[in-house]
Amino acid sequence: MFGKIREGLKKTREALSQHLQGMLGGGKDSALLIEELEEALILADVGVPTMEKLVAGLKKEEDPKTVLVERIMRIWPAGLSEPDGSKPWVHVFVGVNGVGKTTTIGKLAKKRTGSGQKGVIAACDTFRAAAIEQLEVWAERSGAELVRQSEGSDPAAVAFDAVSKALSRNYDFCFIDTAGRLHVKHNLMEELQKITRVVGKAVDGAPHQVSLVLDATTGQNGLAQAREFLARTRVTDLVLTKLDGSAKGGIALSIADELRLPISYVGVGESVEDLVPFDSREYTLGLFS
Repeated sequence: MFGKIREGLKKTREALSQHLQGMLGGGKDSALLIEELEEALILADVGVPTMEKLVAGLKKEEDPKTVLVERIMRIWPAGLSEPDGSKPWVHVFVGVNGVGKTTTIGKLAKKRTGSGQKGVIAACDTFRAAAIEQLEVWAERSGAELVRQSEGSDPAAVAFDAVSKALSRNYDFCFIDTAGRLHVKHNLMEELQKITRVVGKAVDGAPHQVSLVLDATTGQNGLAQAREFLARTRVTDLVLTKLDGSAKGGIALSIADELRLPISYVGVGESVEDLVPFDSREYTLGLFS
């Protein structure tokens, strides 16, 4: 597993490397180096407020790179606590269309069943038959049970059925795949709130985890999405997908800094093994070397 995050940050690291080499090697005016670093961080989609926090007074430091790394490490919020033994662990996944939400669910289900757990996946995207079919494939691959209803059914009813089944069979987890929704579609956001209310009635304390899935290639738009979802529903953590296809890996810093949301997983490729737990130190160092 070690090194996958670093490899996923290759494009971002290449965009930053020449400026950081200048900081290490000298030969340029320090003010000019900082200006170049600021530009590189912005191009990597580190937002301006976070960038300014990182570079403030950096030119006066004897070892600016070490100071920069330390500042970045302080930005990351503490990660989520491990599941507390609640069965089933009810985990809702939200996000806009096309971010890799269904694939993420399938990979995480495979990881859980591979460790001996049992669970169900709720196909709550009842608007698209293709979404249910894709989830059915992942359920078969992972060995988890799929709970579905006909196209056009009430998504909250599907979620309730799935949680009830997991509860009655003493399963370990229940993953809920919601329809991809634009954060500006208020009726769909209200539907998401209904799903969370319904599962809370079925299992005390549920949902235990609500992951917002973001596509790393969207950069600052991902931050805007996160703001809107947070304004309308509870989100506990982030999953950052398609990191290997982007030079905008700095967006994770902006989201962590502004919204204080921990990142639980990052996607760096197509295989199940390429969805890896977030490691703040590997991510930070992977930006630079």
